Amino acid sequence: MSKSNFFTGQPIFTQLINYLPKSSVKRLAKQYQADRYCKKFDSYHHLVVMLFSSFQKCDSLRSLITGLMAWQNRLQHVGINNYPRRSTLADANQRRNCKFFEAVYYELLKGFKKKFSSDSRSRCFENRLHMMDSSTIEIFSDVMLGVGAVKLNGKRKGGVKAHMLIDAVHHLPQICFFSEAKENDRIFMDKVTLEPNSILVFDKGFTKHSQWQRWTEQGITWVTRMNKNAYYERVEKLQVSEVQSKQGVKSDEVIWLGRGTHSSTEIIPARRIVFYDKIKKRQFVFITNSEKLKPATVAAFYKRRWDIETNFKSIKQNFQLRYFLGDSANAIQIQLWCTLIVNLLIRLVMNIAAKKKWSFANLCALIRMHLGTYVNLIAFLLAPEKALLSNIKIKSTQLRLMFNST
Repeated sequence: MSKSNFFTGQPIFTQLINYLPKSSVKRLAKQYQADRYCKKFDSYHHLVVMLFSSFQKCDSLRSLITGLMAWQNRLQHVGINNYPRRSTLADANQRRNCKFFEAVYYELLKGFKKKFSSDSRSRCFENRLHMMDSSTIEIFSDVMLGVGAVKLNGKRKGGVKAHMLIDAVHHLPQICFFSEAKENDRIFMDKVTLEPNSILVFDKGFTKHSQWQRWTEQGITWVTRMNKNAYYERVEKLQVSEVQSKQGVKSDEVIWLGRGTHSSTEIIPARRIVFYDKIKKRQFVFITNSEKLKPATVAAFYKRRWDIETNFKSIKQNFQLRYFLGDSANAIQIQLWCTLIVNLLIRLVMNIAAKKKWSFANLCALIRMHLGTYVNLIAFLLAPEKALLSNIKIKSTQLRLMFNST
């Protein structure tokens, strides 16, 4: 991650953009030929403009372009001197490969993990824990087919499905894939690669015995819920201690999972745990490939799966994902990747200013409101009123000296 010097002579937006490793952005642009046949509006400027749109929650090309024009000199810090026309931006969103923006996100994520990696033994489970899920985002265009019945007029809304794998420590998407909403969740499973000893938690939609077995062979521990119609044969009934029983554990069994009647359905070994949640007053049936984890720990891991639901909700609520700036699959994915980049940048400064316990929603709103303010970003996040008052005093002193000199 590039090292930047921040000062009050730059607006907050510029200070956030300075976290992007510009040399890496240029390298990736060359790798994906993102600037081929491009004269003025190159990939870097395109990236900055789309990040501005995500920060400001612009809902149309007109609001984005007029917003850029209203900023005028404030964008010169990031090298934008000429503002693109709506047609130029629309063409760029349709033509420039979204893989470039995807690569920028993963490059920034790599720097983030390097800067904020945790080796604490007290968080050894969290450092290994990952959650996998998908969420559907409705779009008005049918360029990406949605789900549900077709309306009486023969039309139906489109939809894009975001498949994500997040970590338990930073709640950042480690692997992300976008597909049409009609696609099954299982298409994402083959794209998930984790290090040995990792723990992966997912819901019942990701049922694929062959992939579960491959993860087992790779040394990955997985935890999920069991489908009601799943077939299994009990091999051994494990003893449930009195302490485990008080925690809610009803039974713990070693099983063979699957019928094996179809060539694509493998019979795999697993553990079946029946757990009663006293708070929700519900019984859950979990399955896992771990022989060592305690039953209550398995239940606790699955409970952490709610973190990814919260993550999806946070992204949808704090960024503009209701209206898209283009009606092609490429333009939609560009906007989604830029949203994830902005989400990562905010998480980055949130970690730097960790002494101030900000909620993500409050931090997003504060940064959005003061995106053009000339104030030191980190000092502002640690003490907003103090930083603004100090900035006002400096400006007042400069104005007084200027008038006195005349």
